[in-house]
Amino acid sequence: MKRTALAITITVFALAAIAQHSTAYITSINAWQKNYINTHEIVKGKERKLFRFYTPDETYKVQCKFEPLHDSAVVHMKTSGKNIPLKDFTRYGILTFTIHDTALQLTIYQSYPLLKQPEYKNYLFVPFTDITTGDETYGSGRYIDLLTTDIKNNTLVLDLNKAYNPYCAYSTGYNCPIPPKENYLTVAVKAGEKTFAKFFVH
Repeated sequence: MKRTALAITITVFALAAIAQHSTAYITSINAWQKNYINTHEIVKGKERKLFRFYTPDETYKVQCKFEPLHDSAVVHMKTSGKNIPLKDFTRYGILTFTIHDTALQLTIYQSYPLLKQPEYKNYLFVPFTDITTGDETYGSGRYIDLLTTDIKNNTLVLDLNKAYNPYCAYSTGYNCPIPPKENYLTVAVKAGEKTFAKFFVH
C-alpha cells in the first residue's frame, strides 16, 4: 500500500510539473504573438486585430539534428516581386526532425548580401511550405528566423509556433522569397501564423 501511495504521489507531482511547464510555454508564445502584432511594420492601427494564429501547441516545438553545409555556392531564390525577381542566399545547413511520426527536413539559408554586414552575419532564414499552405496559411509559405547561436552541439530547437507570414501576405510591392521545393513539409503544420483575416476566404 505504501509503495502504491508513493507511486501515485510521484505521478501526481510529475503531471503537475508537466502542466506547469506547458502553461508557461503557452504564456511565452502568447507573449510572442502579442509583441509580433504590436511591432509589425506593415500592418498598423485597427487592422492589427485581423492577425490570426493557431493555438500554441508544444508538439510543434521540435528538437532537430543540425548538419552544417560547407557550400559556398549562391542560391538564387525566386521572389514574389517583379522588381527583384531573385534574391541571393547560401545554404547554411540541414535540419532533420520528426512531427507526428513523420521524418522531415528543412534547409537553413543565409542571406548572401547580409553576410557582409556584421550586425546581420549571425542571422539565419528558414522559409517553408506545408499541407496548410494556400488553405489555412498564406499561399506562398511562411518563415522562421534563427541565429547561428541557436545551434548547440549540432542540435537546434525549432519552434514552428513562431512561424510568420512574409510582408507580401498583407500588401503588394514587396519582393518576398518563395520557399524552395526542398523546404516543403509533408505534414500539416498547425502552428504559427494563419492567413491574414482581411484576405481569408471562409
